[in-house]
Amino acid sequence: MARPDRRPFGPGPYILSARVAPGVDDRDFRFELPAVRALEALEFAAPITFFIGENGSGKSTLIEALARALRFDAQGGSEGRDLLKPKRFAHDPLGSTLELELGPHKPERAFFLRAESFFNAAREIDSAGLEAVYGGTPLHEQSHGESFLALAANRFGGEGLYLLDEPKAAFSVTSALAFLGVMHRAACTGAQFIVATHSPILLAVPGARIYELDDTGAELVTWETADPTRLTRAFLEAPERFLRELLADA
Repeated sequence: MARPDRRPFGPGPYILSARVAPGVDDRDFRFELPAVRALEALEFAAPITFFIGENGSGKSTLIEALARALRFDAQGGSEGRDLLKPKRFAHDPLGSTLELELGPHKPERAFFLRAESFFNAAREIDSAGLEAVYGGTPLHEQSHGESFLALAANRFGGEGLYLLDEPKAAFSVTSALAFLGVMHRAACTGAQFIVATHSPILLAVPGARIYELDDTGAELVTWETADPTRLTRAFLEAPERFLRELLADA
């Protein structure tokens, strides 16, 4: 029988670091991603950590691997079954890929949310009749962005762990700014966020740690030097140059 986890509830960080577990069999690992293969260790020293990179770089895979190591459902939702005592298990190759170092406290609540399967998570929430704790309106009676923001605003508080894959896909610019505020307030009261995103708006939250993933691994960057920030700024400063090159053969 597993020993009970006697850590007290308290502020994060709850995941201190992650690395590819020793002895992981390449044949059991279904994602051949350089950023994951090159991973020695990721340190989660800040309350908010971002993964950025081109599509296919591995950022969403790392978020899912963290979630599966904590035994969250692959579709997303609240509380992993073994959140407080994560362990590797043979039937889930992705869940057994990462080895986690945990902090001294347990979170009061936790969510794994991914934009692509948020519909399914929202359906479970609505079917359980929990709209009162998510703002009073069923999530499926709101737009995608409204429901995502309602969930965050009503449930993302201090002393929680939140693993988020591409939350900005649901957001307008105004909603992204509102969600940045939600993250910052929760982080200031003990929450930990680990987020995969392309959004330069979300990346601007104060004190965030940003890992940029590519075929050489994961590199720490600043908001100013992060690709989403640089490329968005360059386009806004000279859209005609980008359009001229992109539409040259049109």
